[in-house]
Amino acid sequence: MCGIVGAVSTRNIVPVLVQGLQRLEYRGYDSCGVAVHQDGELRRSRSTARVAELQAQVEADGVASGTGIAHTRWATHGAPAVHNAHPHFSRGKIALVHNGIIENHDELRDELKAKGYVFESQTDTEVIAHLVHQLYEGDLFDTVQRVVARLQGAYAIAVFCRDEPHRVVGARHGSPLILGVGADADPEARYLASDAMALAGVTDRIVYLEEGDVVDLQLGKHWISERLADDSFVPVLRDVKIVHAHSGAAELGPYRHYMQKEIFEQPRAIADTLEGVEGITPELFGDGAYRVFREIDRVLILACGTSYYSGSTAKYWLESIAKIPTSVEIASEYRYRDSVPDPRTLVVTISQSGETADTLAALKHARSLGMRHTLTICNVATSAMVRECELAYITRAGVEVGVASTKAFTTQLAGLFLLTLALAQVRGTLTREQEAEHLKAMRHLPVALQSVLALEPQVVAWAEAFARKENALFLGRGLHYPIALEGALKLKEISYIHAEAYPAGELKHGPLALVTAEMPVVTVAPNDALLEKLKSNLQEVRARGGELFVFADSDTRIDSGEGLHVIRMPEHYGALSPILHVVPLQLLAYHTACARGTDVDKPRNLAKSVTVE
Repeated sequence: MCGIVGAVSTRNIVPVLVQGLQRLEYRGYDSCGVAVHQDGELRRSRSTARVAELQAQVEADGVASGTGIAHTRWATHGAPAVHNAHPHFSRGKIALVHNGIIENHDELRDELKAKGYVFESQTDTEVIAHLVHQLYEGDLFDTVQRVVARLQGAYAIAVFCRDEPHRVVGARHGSPLILGVGADADPEARYLASDAMALAGVTDRIVYLEEGDVVDLQLGKHWISERLADDSFVPVLRDVKIVHAHSGAAELGPYRHYMQKEIFEQPRAIADTLEGVEGITPELFGDGAYRVFREIDRVLILACGTSYYSGSTAKYWLESIAKIPTSVEIASEYRYRDSVPDPRTLVVTISQSGETADTLAALKHARSLGMRHTLTICNVATSAMVRECELAYITRAGVEVGVASTKAFTTQLAGLFLLTLALAQVRGTLTREQEAEHLKAMRHLPVALQSVLALEPQVVAWAEAFARKENALFLGRGLHYPIALEGALKLKEISYIHAEAYPAGELKHGPLALVTAEMPVVTVAPNDALLEKLKSNLQEVRARGGELFVFADSDTRIDSGEGLHVIRMPEHYGALSPILHVVPLQLLAYHTACARGTDVDKPRNLAKSVTVE
């Protein structure tokens, strides 16, 4: 969500801070800022414009220093405004940036106001800055350890003090934070960031801070302390890993937007995700997977947003192919309701970033209920989700910059289908012939996806009509219902058209009342066992004057006519059909947003990596 970059160095570090913010722009933000220790004082520049404007501002203001912190903010407490933008100061002495939400900020604010502190923002972050100032006794590292013991909620923070040049202190609890160790060009430097990508090209020597860590950055050295259950701290060593976070992966190239680029990268992303899969074996998901798969009787999937829809699709696969009872829960709801735990459950989390706060919290809640078998489908091998789970399958979608997920979704589906086949194999519900057929179909996916992408010109023509609408319905049946949900979400996210998805059979139970000539109805129509039922649902729409836009398999015998527009998919793809059918829905949302002139890659109010609850 928000982005943090911090550094201490013997050279001017401001260009590195600003470049880091630019590499974190994909997360989404509505303000940004930089603060430095310059000429014995704190200086800062803040903006509600893009990072490029902030860069021009710091250059014009002559902001330069070897010690500094920077931030991109996605508003939670207080409107997107300069006075709410980070970094926040306390009495000209403390500068601080923060990701996350401090749940007891009202209580702390009242306490600090009573001690004479004046608040210039509506943020929960300013509370931390003043608390650091109030508790400061000459050692910033010691102060931050005492401060975090007072904080409730989630946070990653970076802070420096006017009285301690060349020192930055960081802490994390519930929000990601990494330490970068200086490389050959600047060996004395130390860095903080919320994402390794922010440090691409600066250093590849990364330390992933653990929950409760506080880190002290100084020239040529750093210390880490681990927080214990009694709020005391002990020194700890964390491994330095070599992480190649290539910034080139985020270059736009010949495409208009990152989302378009990422839609067209899906054949390669699927091929990379399946690379090395010669056959189905539980060990694809880690050592000990066979034993775990033998010990479970059911699956619980926890996820949010687009990842929730990939899990909803997998439920159909898991129950029909692996014959294992499966439930799918919205992670942000699961931990707040009474549920019936079963220790013989495999808890599966799905996350692009592996840092989604709601999903991490739901995972911990499931474990607290005695469900110890955990597995994640994730795109980031070094993420908190992977470290927290017993087993993992790492998708290889690569960096996804557009806020609206595309290639991460289809690679999640590929990973979940492999999980289905592995569980089916262990449970004896999959013959060798069926396994071979499924693997052959998976290997053909990149070619099949290229054929679907060739439909783009036809989708562009539809998008021109959609751009004039303010509402849309999406219909699907069976395992394509979650694909209809995902298509509606994409249209909402980037074109701001209100869109809802329903199982087609539910039309007559209420949604049909919305159907008019002004309500486009998008339908996913594969040639499966539910096709004839779906055709009847389409007739219900046509009888009420509705206008249908149908993505149909070539052999469905659904033909274009008055009020009925059909784009034919290249081939029917059986159980893997959802991976193909979602692509034209992505293209429809993308080109509709382009026609409406919205900010495709950074839709309003949204962030890429949701690291707050």
